[in-house]
Amino acid sequence: MVQLSDIVVLLPEINLLIFACAILVVDTFTQDPARRITYLLSQIALLVTIGLVFFLHTGASIYVFNGTFVSDPMSSALKAMIGIYGVVIFLYSFEYLNKQDWVKGEYFVLGLFAMLGMMVLISAASMITVYLGLELLSLSLYAMVAMQRDSASASEAAMKYFVLGALASGMLLYGISILYGITGTFQLQELNQQIQMHTGQNALLVFGMIFVIVGIAFKLGAVPFHMWVPDVYEGAPTAVTLFVSSVPKIAAFAMAIRLLVNGLEPLMQDWQLILIILAVVSMAIGNITAIAQTNIKRMLAYSTIAHIGFLLLGIIAGSHLGYAASMFYVITYALMSMGAFGIIIFLSQKNFESDNLDDIKGLSDRNPWFAFIMLILMFSLSGVPPFLGFWAKWFVLKELIASGYVWVAAAAVFFSIIGAYYYLRIVKLMYFDKPERPVLAGASAQMQVVLSLNGIALLVIGMFPGLLMALCLSALL
Repeated sequence: MVQLSDIVVLLPEINLLIFACAILVVDTFTQDPARRITYLLSQIALLVTIGLVFFLHTGASIYVFNGTFVSDPMSSALKAMIGIYGVVIFLYSFEYLNKQDWVKGEYFVLGLFAMLGMMVLISAASMITVYLGLELLSLSLYAMVAMQRDSASASEAAMKYFVLGALASGMLLYGISILYGITGTFQLQELNQQIQMHTGQNALLVFGMIFVIVGIAFKLGAVPFHMWVPDVYEGAPTAVTLFVSSVPKIAAFAMAIRLLVNGLEPLMQDWQLILIILAVVSMAIGNITAIAQTNIKRMLAYSTIAHIGFLLLGIIAGSHLGYAASMFYVITYALMSMGAFGIIIFLSQKNFESDNLDDIKGLSDRNPWFAFIMLILMFSLSGVPPFLGFWAKWFVLKELIASGYVWVAAAAVFFSIIGAYYYLRIVKLMYFDKPERPVLAGASAQMQVVLSLNGIALLVIGMFPGLLMALCLSALL
């Protein structure tokens, strides 16, 4: 029987659902082609959700709905981050949609439903809840990628994303069914206990675990389940790419922690080996392939694949400090990714995406301040101190070495050095090359302020990384 206390724990999700449904109705009847009311209501929905997350946070782990949903410090921290980042993403996206004269209310509605799926996924305490949250997120993203119906590249990207996503979801569901068949439970805590009791069926458990890892790896975009990433990043409108590249990675990290750590921890030695292979290959292919790209969005797609490899290293460490380092990494990466795509939106004009490397040439002459912001973003992505991206890599490598995986850490450093090339190439193009065509960058005052704060935050937080790391540790201990 559902109790009132159960409903209270779900207030952030219920609030977001009610707002999303109400905004869908309002958008249907609005006469404003700029969809300002849709945008404002979407921002209010996220701000109210953030407020509810903080208000309901107690620091304790509360299980509701027969142990299928949990509210704990990790879920509160990640939901707050998704809400805060969502506000920034919607601001950038509204700027882009207005520039392209292509404002779609569906973008904001689907974005809210996607974030609702992320929040369910983050609080999942059962494999069924994991699957429900993942599907709500995935179906929203498929529709967002396909929104620009007149674009052949967007339609192609959406079709690839949908087909590969359906395949990965099927594999995840197959893995869940195998684990349920052996242990007789969907709840992750009970699954952990049952695995310890079924040591004689270790081979079958590992077989089911492999299918679960496939689902996680696809959502993160790790090699060899990365095929959708470059096509979606390049083919989708920049506003959609901005969304796909940032907050869903936070939800995918939470999915990995819930399934691998909370549920399959007794099989740690088995999933560590698989994750090592995924991480090293992702860093190798991501960094090396990114060098050959001339499209910034496609380059950032392969950069994402490489960063996912780094993100997995903290989970491979198999300690609370390692998991906290991975959480630090995914929060940092989402912030860097938002800023990078924000610059692309800043440079874009109507019917002109400004997403080729040549389009960024001579930016320091045209707009010195935002060339400096882009420099911060690129230095942070490449891991140059004292920017925040350096500390993200440092904490992950530190915990990996502490766990005895020195050769994996050495491989990560090697591929990170290779990756620095294509980030520094952008800095070289901005400061030392002359533009081949005049690109007049411009944006609203609020966009310029938020984009500036986005870049400066990487420097300021990089000066005091212990504050963010303390948050991550308190969320996972």
